[in-house]
Amino acid sequence: MTIHIGLIGGGNITETHARAARAIPGVEISAIHGTNNEKIARLCHEHGGTPYQDFDAFLRHRPMDLVIIGSPSGLHATQGIAATRQGLHVLSEKPIEISTARTDLLIEAAKKSNVQLGVIFQDRMKPHIRQLKSWLDQGLLGRPIIVDARVKWYRPPEYYSNSRWRGTFALDGGGALINQGIHTVDLLLWLLGDVVRVQARTGTLLHKIEAEDTAAAILEFSGGALGILHATTAAYPGYPRRIEISGTEGTVILEHDRIVAANLRTRAAAEPAALDENQSASSAAVTDFRGHQAVLEDFLQAIQQNRVPACDGLEGRRSIALVEAIYRAAKTPDRVATV
Repeated sequence: MTIHIGLIGGGNITETHARAARAIPGVEISAIHGTNNEKIARLCHEHGGTPYQDFDAFLRHRPMDLVIIGSPSGLHATQGIAATRQGLHVLSEKPIEISTARTDLLIEAAKKSNVQLGVIFQDRMKPHIRQLKSWLDQGLLGRPIIVDARVKWYRPPEYYSNSRWRGTFALDGGGALINQGIHTVDLLLWLLGDVVRVQARTGTLLHKIEAEDTAAAILEFSGGALGILHATTAAYPGYPRRIEISGTEGTVILEHDRIVAANLRTRAAAEPAALDENQSASSAAVTDFRGHQAVLEDFLQAIQQNRVPACDGLEGRRSIALVEAIYRAAKTPDRVATV
């Protein structure tokens, strides 16, 4: 049975969604909505589908079974809710929205319409990250003690100046933390569990934008571990993301989403090269769509099997709740907030 997908957005990420969808047998792109007629016409020419600038007309297009949202973050709930009311399943690009209040409205709408709601956090699908998750779940690192997560990236001035929404509170919800750092926030929660208390500072130190281009937070996890999170788009020329997790039984270090060190008491240190044969998207370029393809394949299976997808609306909400707490902490006099 052919699955018909509608794409919402028209930007670079929609190109990734289109390539991911076309790589899956039995999936066709039915329609594409965007505000730039030239861009969506090009996407439809390359990947198929009918172009729409009118959103309501797009939602009425048939056949269409689900939509993938790749529009500015602050539009996800509005567009997603409208799609659920048409009986369409919704797969949203990260973050699910820019606030927990809007996220809750989308979650409730999907529940009311009895459709699936998923969030694209493709890093959860990467082989080395999944290996680390498995080791943590098996207790091979023991009790987690401390984590250091660094997202020290660089975006040139035109990244923001050429965009109507990046770095704005209304459509981006913030800056480096909620946009670039959100994948790492999600991973920390997925790997280590809930955060109960944060201390934070944010600043707009390089770019001329409304929101922060630099954030630093101290995290206290429910299991007792402490963590430090850095997120910035001002670290020229930009460096690979790095996550270091130490527990009572050892330490594992991820860099550029690959395990570069694994020193565990209970077993011989894992050789990073041993995982390379299973490596797919973890060291690929930003344009690689295999992580997105894996998320979409899981979402389609969740629809067919009537099960919860790998990252549903409630899972996607967790990272937004933590980002909100970090922003709240950064604005309070003592720089501390509970989650």
